Amino acid sequence: MQLQDLVINDIKPLSLNDKVSDLQMLFNQLTYSHIPIQKDGVYLGCISETDVHCFESVKSISECHHTIEGFFVRPTSNWLDVLEAFAQNDSNVMPILDHNNKYLGYYELNDIIHLFNETPFFSEPGGILIVEKGIHDYSFSEISQIVESNDAKLLGAFISKMESDLVRITIKIGNASINDVIHTFRRYSYNIISGHEEDSYIENLKERSQYLDKYLNM
Repeated sequence: MQLQDLVINDIKPLSLNDKVSDLQMLFNQLTYSHIPIQKDGVYLGCISETDVHCFESVKSISECHHTIEGFFVRPTSNWLDVLEAFAQNDSNVMPILDHNNKYLGYYELNDIIHLFNETPFFSEPGGILIVEKGIHDYSFSEISQIVESNDAKLLGAFISKMESDLVRITIKIGNASINDVIHTFRRYSYNIISGHEEDSYIENLKERSQYLDKYLNM
Protein backbone atom coordinates (compact mmCIF):
# COMPACT_ATOMS: atom_id res chain seq x y z
CA MET A 1 0.00 0.00 0.00
CA GLN A 2 1.27 3.47 -0.92
CA LEU A 3 1.11 6.47 1.44
CA GLN A 4 -1.08 8.31 -1.08
CA ASP A 5 -3.76 5.68 -0.48
CA LEU A 6 -3.85 6.59 3.21
CA VAL A 7 -4.72 10.29 2.82
CA ILE A 8 -7.99 11.14 4.66
CA ASN A 9 -10.16 14.17 3.86
CA ASP A 10 -13.16 13.78 6.15
CA ILE A 11 -12.11 16.63 8.45
CA LYS A 12 -11.75 20.12 7.03
CA PRO A 13 -9.60 22.61 8.96
CA LEU A 14 -11.52 25.00 11.17
CA SER A 15 -11.10 28.75 10.79
CA LEU A 16 -9.73 31.24 13.31
CA ASN A 17 -13.18 32.80 13.24
CA ASP A 18 -14.84 29.60 14.48
CA LYS A 19 -15.64 29.16 18.15
CA VAL A 20 -13.72 27.10 20.68
CA SER A 21 -17.03 25.27 21.20
CA ASP A 22 -16.79 24.03 17.59
CA LEU A 23 -13.40 22.49 18.38
CA GLN A 24 -14.66 20.99 21.62
CA MET A 25 -17.61 19.43 19.82
CA LEU A 26 -15.29 17.86 17.22
CA PHE A 27 -13.02 16.45 19.89
CA ASN A 28 -16.04 14.97 21.68
CA GLN A 29 -17.07 13.22 18.45
CA LEU A 30 -13.60 12.01 17.42
CA THR A 31 -10.64 10.23 18.99
CA TYR A 32 -8.08 12.59 17.46
CA SER A 33 -5.48 14.44 19.52
CA HIS A 34 -5.36 17.50 17.23
CA ILE A 35 -7.57 19.40 14.79
CA PRO A 36 -6.10 21.47 11.88
CA ILE A 37 -6.69 25.24 11.78
CA GLN A 38 -6.57 27.58 8.79
CA LYS A 39 -6.84 31.30 8.04
CA ASP A 40 -8.31 32.46 4.73
CA GLY A 41 -7.73 28.97 3.33
CA VAL A 42 -4.09 28.82 4.45
CA TYR A 43 -3.06 26.10 6.90
CA LEU A 44 -1.70 27.49 10.18
CA GLY A 45 -1.21 24.36 12.27
CA CYS A 46 -3.09 22.20 14.75
CA ILE A 47 -4.63 22.72 18.18
CA SER A 48 -4.54 19.88 20.67
CA GLU A 49 -7.50 18.59 22.62
CA THR A 50 -5.63 19.26 25.88
CA ASP A 51 -5.24 22.96 25.06
CA VAL A 52 -8.80 23.40 23.78
CA HIS A 53 -10.37 22.34 27.08
CA CYS A 54 -8.42 25.10 28.84
CA PHE A 55 -10.42 27.82 27.04
CA GLU A 56 -13.97 29.06 27.42
CA SER A 57 -16.37 27.70 24.80
CA VAL A 58 -17.64 31.16 23.80
CA LYS A 59 -14.21 32.40 22.75
CA SER A 60 -13.09 32.38 19.15
CA ILE A 61 -10.20 30.17 18.06
CA SER A 62 -8.24 33.32 17.22
CA GLU A 63 -8.08 34.09 20.95
CA CYS A 64 -6.06 30.92 21.55
CA HIS A 65 -3.98 31.02 18.37
CA HIS A 66 -0.77 30.96 20.46
CA THR A 67 -1.42 27.28 21.17
CA ILE A 68 -1.38 26.34 17.47
CA GLU A 69 1.37 23.86 16.61
CA GLY A 70 2.62 24.17 13.02
CA PHE A 71 3.56 20.57 12.20
CA PHE A 72 2.89 18.85 8.86
CA VAL A 73 4.43 16.52 6.27
CA ARG A 74 4.64 16.60 2.47
CA PRO A 75 3.12 14.06 0.05
CA THR A 76 6.69 13.09 -0.86
CA SER A 77 7.65 12.31 2.75
CA ASN A 78 8.47 8.63 3.20
CA TRP A 79 6.65 6.60 5.83
CA LEU A 80 9.59 6.63 8.27
CA ASP A 81 9.68 10.45 8.18
CA VAL A 82 5.91 10.51 8.71
CA LEU A 83 6.19 8.13 11.65
CA GLU A 84 8.94 10.30 13.13
CA ALA A 85 6.74 13.40 12.76
CA PHE A 86 3.96 11.65 14.68
CA ALA A 87 6.35 10.78 17.50
CA GLN A 88 7.95 14.22 17.71
CA ASN A 89 4.61 16.01 17.91
CA ASP A 90 2.76 13.50 20.13
CA SER A 91 -0.16 13.46 17.72
CA ASN A 92 -2.35 10.80 16.10
CA VAL A 93 -3.18 12.95 13.05
CA MET A 94 -0.63 14.44 10.66
CA PRO A 95 -1.67 17.18 8.17
CA ILE A 96 -0.31 16.94 4.62
CA LEU A 97 0.63 20.06 2.64
CA ASP A 98 1.70 20.25 -0.99
CA HIS A 99 4.71 22.33 -2.04
CA ASN A 100 2.46 25.38 -2.34
CA ASN A 101 1.44 24.77 1.28
CA LYS A 102 -2.09 23.84 0.29
CA TYR A 103 -3.82 21.52 2.76
CA LEU A 104 -4.46 18.12 1.14
CA GLY A 105 -5.75 16.07 4.06
CA TYR A 106 -4.10 14.10 6.83
CA TYR A 107 -2.66 10.74 7.83
CA GLU A 108 -3.94 8.80 10.82
CA LEU A 109 -1.33 7.24 13.10
CA ASN A 110 -2.95 3.79 13.14
CA ASP A 111 -2.73 3.58 9.33
CA ILE A 112 0.99 4.41 9.35
CA ILE A 113 1.69 1.89 12.10
CA HIS A 114 -0.22 -0.73 10.11
CA LEU A 115 2.04 0.05 7.13
CA PHE A 116 5.06 -0.39 9.41
CA ASN A 117 3.71 -3.75 10.61
CA GLU A 118 3.58 -4.98 7.00
CA THR A 119 7.36 -4.67 6.62
CA PRO A 120 9.46 -7.90 6.79
CA PHE A 121 10.84 -6.75 10.14
CA PHE A 122 7.44 -7.57 11.66
CA SER A 123 5.73 -9.85 9.15
CA GLU A 124 8.51 -12.42 8.62
CA PRO A 125 9.03 -15.15 11.25
CA GLY A 126 12.18 -14.88 13.32
CA GLY A 127 13.69 -13.90 16.63
CA ILE A 128 14.35 -10.50 18.18
CA LEU A 129 17.74 -9.84 19.73
CA ILE A 130 18.79 -6.67 21.57
CA VAL A 131 22.53 -6.06 21.94
CA GLU A 132 24.60 -3.26 23.44
CA LYS A 133 28.12 -1.99 22.85
CA GLY A 134 30.24 1.15 23.11
CA ILE A 135 29.05 3.90 20.80
CA HIS A 136 32.44 3.98 19.03
CA ASP A 137 32.92 0.20 19.00
CA TYR A 138 29.97 -1.13 17.00
CA SER A 139 29.19 -1.08 13.29
CA PHE A 140 26.23 -2.31 11.29
CA SER A 141 28.59 -4.08 8.90
CA GLU A 142 29.98 -6.05 11.85
CA ILE A 143 26.45 -6.83 13.10
CA SER A 144 25.48 -8.07 9.64
CA GLN A 145 28.64 -10.18 9.45
CA ILE A 146 27.95 -11.76 12.86
CA VAL A 147 24.38 -12.68 11.92
CA GLU A 148 25.23 -13.99 8.46
CA SER A 149 28.24 -15.97 9.71
CA ASN A 150 25.68 -18.19 11.47
CA ASP A 151 23.81 -18.78 8.19
CA ALA A 152 21.04 -16.51 9.47
CA LYS A 153 19.08 -13.88 7.59
CA LEU A 154 19.19 -10.29 8.85
CA LEU A 155 15.60 -8.99 8.51
CA GLY A 156 16.30 -5.59 10.03
CA ALA A 157 18.23 -3.64 12.64
CA PHE A 158 17.87 -0.22 14.20
CA ILE A 159 19.29 1.81 17.10
CA SER A 160 16.66 1.58 19.82
CA LYS A 161 18.56 3.47 22.53
CA MET A 162 21.58 5.73 22.75
CA GLU A 163 22.76 6.78 26.18
CA SER A 164 26.09 8.16 27.38
CA ASP A 165 28.78 6.09 25.63
CA LEU A 166 26.58 3.04 24.92
CA VAL A 167 24.32 2.23 22.00
CA ARG A 168 21.58 -0.41 21.97
CA ILE A 169 20.61 -2.14 18.71
CA THR A 170 17.44 -4.16 18.11
CA ILE A 171 17.90 -6.91 15.52
CA LYS A 172 15.40 -9.18 13.75
CA ILE A 173 16.92 -12.53 12.75
CA GLY A 174 15.43 -15.27 10.60
CA ASN A 175 16.38 -18.78 9.52
CA ALA A 176 18.64 -19.68 12.48
CA SER A 177 18.81 -20.55 16.13
CA ILE A 178 19.13 -17.27 17.94
CA ASN A 179 21.36 -18.91 20.59
CA ASP A 180 24.12 -19.48 18.02
CA VAL A 181 23.97 -15.81 17.05
CA ILE A 182 24.03 -14.78 20.72
CA HIS A 183 27.23 -16.76 21.34
CA THR A 184 28.92 -15.03 18.39
CA PHE A 185 27.87 -11.57 19.56
CA ARG A 186 29.40 -12.34 22.96
CA ARG A 187 32.68 -13.32 21.31
CA TYR A 188 32.66 -9.88 19.68
CA SER A 189 32.17 -8.25 23.12
CA TYR A 190 28.53 -7.28 22.66
CA ASN A 191 26.39 -7.22 25.80
CA ILE A 192 23.19 -9.22 25.29
CA ILE A 193 20.21 -7.27 26.65
CA SER A 194 17.52 -9.75 25.65
CA GLY A 195 16.67 -12.48 23.18
CA HIS A 196 13.18 -13.72 22.37
CA GLU A 197 14.33 -17.31 22.31
CA GLU A 198 15.73 -19.12 25.33
CA ASP A 199 19.31 -18.02 25.92
CA SER A 200 20.91 -21.39 26.80
CA TYR A 201 24.18 -19.73 27.80
CA ILE A 202 22.48 -17.80 30.62
CA GLU A 203 20.38 -20.82 31.58
CA ASN A 204 23.53 -22.97 31.86
CA LEU A 205 25.19 -20.36 34.06
CA LYS A 206 22.14 -20.27 36.32
CA GLU A 207 22.08 -24.05 36.61
CA ARG A 208 25.80 -24.18 37.49
CA SER A 209 25.36 -21.40 40.05
CA GLN A 210 22.47 -23.25 41.68
CA TYR A 211 24.51 -26.48 41.74
CA LEU A 212 27.45 -24.65 43.33
CA ASP A 213 25.19 -23.11 45.99
CA LYS A 214 23.83 -26.57 46.89
CA TYR A 215 27.38 -28.00 47.03
CA LEU A 216 28.66 -25.21 49.32
CA ASN A 217 25.66 -25.58 51.63
CA MET A 218 26.11 -29.34 52.12
